[in-house]
Amino acid sequence: MSDPTTDRGSRGRAFGLVAAHTAWLWLLLPAAAAIADGQVRPAPLAATGLTVFVLLYLALVAVPVADLPVRPALRHAGLALLALLGIGLAAAYAGTSDGWLTLLLYVCSAGAVGLTRAARAFAWVGGSVAAVLLIGVTHQLPAADTTLTALITGLAGASTIAFVHVVRLVEELRRTQRELAATVVERERLRFAQDLHDLLGHTLSLIVVKAEVVRRLTPTDPERAAVEAADIERVGRTALSEVREAVTGYRGQHFSDELTNARRVLADVGIDVTVTETGHPLSAVADDAFRWVLREAVTNVLRHSQATRCDITVSTDLSGSTLTISDNGVGGDPRPGTGLRGLVERLELTRGTLHIRAAPDGGLRLTARVPAARLTAVT
Repeated sequence: MSDPTTDRGSRGRAFGLVAAHTAWLWLLLPAAAAIADGQVRPAPLAATGLTVFVLLYLALVAVPVADLPVRPALRHAGLALLALLGIGLAAAYAGTSDGWLTLLLYVCSAGAVGLTRAARAFAWVGGSVAAVLLIGVTHQLPAADTTLTALITGLAGASTIAFVHVVRLVEELRRTQRELAATVVERERLRFAQDLHDLLGHTLSLIVVKAEVVRRLTPTDPERAAVEAADIERVGRTALSEVREAVTGYRGQHFSDELTNARRVLADVGIDVTVTETGHPLSAVADDAFRWVLREAVTNVLRHSQATRCDITVSTDLSGSTLTISDNGVGGDPRPGTGLRGLVERLELTRGTLHIRAAPDGGLRLTARVPAARLTAVT
């Protein structure tokens, strides 16, 4: 969808450029004065030819400047007609009065504006200059006047080509900026959707597990059930806080906090947890990536594994950081659902990798790695 403000600005610049080309027509006043003074005959034919030339020139300039929807073949035919008319008028009347060679200056400018390929535009300029010199020599006009007109024609054509090129580059830059802005917005939407999935998927799974515990304990151990129900309330409040943080783009939780939460959650459902940490502290990049990996892995253990034990290992050395989560559950063939795809995308941003395979004792082993090339030392 186009921006109305941008469209209005483009139209305003286009009308301004067309107006500038209209004001530039004062160079044709000597030719018009010669017609009015009777120096050119037949005067009606010359006046008609000059009027058609001016109108055709303005139309051809307005097409590319205002970006009017005109087919290239029609535009090229108009340029050819303008060139024939300008050369014909100059050849017919340049020997009788001043100002007619100037028509080729407008022929040159119209081609420089209308031809999109630089090679064709420069060829058009060269042809216009050659036509000026040829007509001047044919009518034996003063060499100084002919040379000056040819020089002005060449310079005007070259400067117009350069100006048009700059304008097109600016428009391309603006279009690229709009596309980049749209891309940034789209990527931010995807990031936000991914964050919400990672946040709520884990928390809702935990609430479901705890609700099942409460249901089982209510008939036999009401006090323990009340404790678990209170824990569900706490988890819900935590989830609400995390969603608010996600909405504001704030990330205050670290991998260590997620690790503590994983230990508590897994222990609450009867899963023994072993945590091993070796090497240097995690960098900020690895800390953020591993936080989401651990959250998703624990969610999968709670929902699918039926495990009784979970081992979490974190190691960092000069080559990078590695997080491994393995369980002794039922294993199986994990399908790349939304959560796993999200983890892969997160790790790809760090040039990291994610591997899932069967654990030696029958469960699953998830290994995430962030290379040292993207690490920043954290003291």
